[in-house]
Amino acid sequence: MSEQREILDWAGVGPATSELAETINDDGFQPDVILAIARGGLFVAASLGYALGVKNTWTMNVEFYTGVDERLELPIILPPVPEFVDLEEAKILVADDVADTGATLALVKDFCAPRVGQIRIATLYEKPRSVVKCEYVWRRTDRWIVFPWSAKPPLTPKESKPGDRSTGWV
Repeated sequence: MSEQREILDWAGVGPATSELAETINDDGFQPDVILAIARGGLFVAASLGYALGVKNTWTMNVEFYTGVDERLELPIILPPVPEFVDLEEAKILVADDVADTGATLALVKDFCAPRVGQIRIATLYEKPRSVVKCEYVWRRTDRWIVFPWSAKPPLTPKESKPGDRSTGWV
């Protein structure tokens, strides 16, 4: 992996997701459902949902990354798992922020494909090493990507004092 980083800030998210939506629209693909891969895909899915006029958005949570360039051996789907009932003809658009190794997207695609009519994948970024080649990609890079939603470490609970009714975060 390159030591250089690709940085996408909040100001760039809107134009990036708009361009991605235009690519999908220009291709003529009209999804019935947009499936967000939590957590990074939530931002992408919501933006694509508005841009493409798709109100039916679902979420699937897959755990794989545990830190910066640290991951589990294999990705796992976390509950609750979406039930694909009566979707044999449905067109599903899977939305995520990045196809890095592609293992997460491969798991989701393999899970969804036998249950739906058609499945396509949209990501902001795709890396050359990804085992899944996405149908819709905003940019391709081999760099580590810094997204605005994960650029800072998580907040830590602040210690409460006796009589303090707030459970605020620092």
